[in-house]
Amino acid sequence: MEDYLAKSLEEWKEDISEVLDQINNEYEDVKKELKVYSYKYGITKQVIQSTVNEEIIDNIREMYHRPFEEKYNELKEYIRDLDEKRKVFLMFVNKIDEVKKKEAPRTDLAAAYK
Repeated sequence: MEDYLAKSLEEWKEDISEVLDQINNEYEDVKKELKVYSYKYGITKQVIQSTVNEEIIDNIREMYHRPFEEKYNELKEYIRDLDEKRKVFLMFVNKIDEVKKKEAPRTDLAAAYK
């Protein structure tokens, strides 16, 4: 592989890797927040199931349960999107590595016959 091509692919890979790192960091942050809301949602669900008074149940649902459920579902969707982005950008990195690996032996053989 020609030097200019290898250099260009490496620079592109570095750019993509930076984006991938940002996505991974955001994924981890969302994963933590999702865990928090999973607990909050689960706890309020258990409290509602253990409570007999309908007025208190309605208040708990309105104040906590529904907002936690909405946030939890929103975060679940967002983490799926981030996971898809991670896969796509990882494919870029892997494909660039494949191309470089495929082209590397040709360069070595061509250099050997000169």
